[in-house]
Amino acid sequence: MAAAGGSGEADPQVSSAPYSSTASLIADQSFPTLAGQWAKDPAPQMLGFVWKAYDDMLAKPPHVDDRDLERSITQLLEPRIRDAMTGDEPYYIQHGAFERETMASPPAQPPQYDLAFVLRADERTMWPLEAKVLETPGTLAEYEREIREQYLTCRYAPLTNSGAMLGYLLTGSATDALIKIGAKLSTTLDQVADFPERPHRTSTHKRNAPAGKPYPIDFKCHHMILEYPSLRRHKRISE
Repeated sequence: MAAAGGSGEADPQVSSAPYSSTASLIADQSFPTLAGQWAKDPAPQMLGFVWKAYDDMLAKPPHVDDRDLERSITQLLEPRIRDAMTGDEPYYIQHGAFERETMASPPAQPPQYDLAFVLRADERTMWPLEAKVLETPGTLAEYEREIREQYLTCRYAPLTNSGAMLGYLLTGSATDALIKIGAKLSTTLDQVADFPERPHRTSTHKRNAPAGKPYPIDFKCHHMILEYPSLRRHKRISE
């Protein structure tokens, strides 16, 4: 995937035929090309935009609704990520994108991502980011559940070999949070060469794909700790 302002490599070409009304993208003839492009690991570029958006949010703090911190922060990050992008990338950012590749039979609702980078050449192909508020470095139950029950079952990110978790940390240190995440997942978190000064690590996993689905089994999860020490969850006052 070409970097911003990069080599000018053309976007992948996909069939101009209309989409079928049913359907898994993996049955589409364009999927091998699209999967190959995502396999080149666009994460360093995309997540660089997320870090720039976070920096902008800290420099010019917006109003964050403390009654709904996770959604409020994520919604505010989206336009700042878009502003950080050049507009020439072969993908765009979307808040609340739906993953229909792994949708169960109707009337089931499709999985919904907090944020996703969506491939312009085929908008069914998405690279997701899931967010969780961390009250402290050790409050990781929901964070861990999202990884084990969503990413590692291929319900999330079925068509890509990587995805990201955003930890919105309210108190404590990002370093402690990353140490505890590694312990919670019983794995080593690796430094990310592109972001040596950031609280950003990766873990590698083997996924359990549904029978008959050729989804990528080897999976890399990016862990990004975004510190918001001035924020607190809204506490309802008992009557």
